Amino acid sequence: MTRLETLKQNLLAAFGENAQIIDALGELTLEVPAEQWTATALRLRDDAQLRFETCIDLTVVDYSAWGNGKHAGLRFGVVIHLLSVTHNWRLRVRTWAPDDEFPVVASLLDVWPAVNWFEREAFDLYGVMFEGHPDLRRILTDYGFIGHPFRKDFPVLGNVEMRYDPEQKRVVYQPVTVEIRENIPRVIREDSYGMGR
Repeated sequence: MTRLETLKQNLLAAFGENAQIIDALGELTLEVPAEQWTATALRLRDDAQLRFETCIDLTVVDYSAWGNGKHAGLRFGVVIHLLSVTHNWRLRVRTWAPDDEFPVVASLLDVWPAVNWFEREAFDLYGVMFEGHPDLRRILTDYGFIGHPFRKDFPVLGNVEMRYDPEQKRVVYQPVTVEIRENIPRVIREDSYGMGR
């Protein structure tokens, strides 16, 4: 039995035969409902047959434009990548924020303290709220920033720019003007290109 098959069997033993496990491209993904997010994380960390001691990443995926807009499910998927040092295996776990307009998922900070900044980043860039996070505030954009720049519906050209004004000795905002232009690369073709001389 391969390591991946062993992990899959251990996941089925821990979560039952109805566990949603996706086996694709040599990786396993466990999908769980949002209401079971914290309990699942605790089980993944504490079960001796799983022992995912480390959360190495947490991110959000905005599925609103996935498959050219053919995605019919919920918009925001919260994804964690876990590592078991004990068993030397990895696992992806995904849940879906149940409300597209105001996405909220429970914080995993009490399970893996390393998710602190990951959850702040996901909140800042995607607008997903992590319920129970003690310090959920922006981490990459300015505190006065409006919107969440990694959402698919965020305006690509932007609205304002922030810069330091040495005369006023403070940060100022000013409207952005962007001229849309089309860049066409110049291609030089030689009949003998790539052939030995």
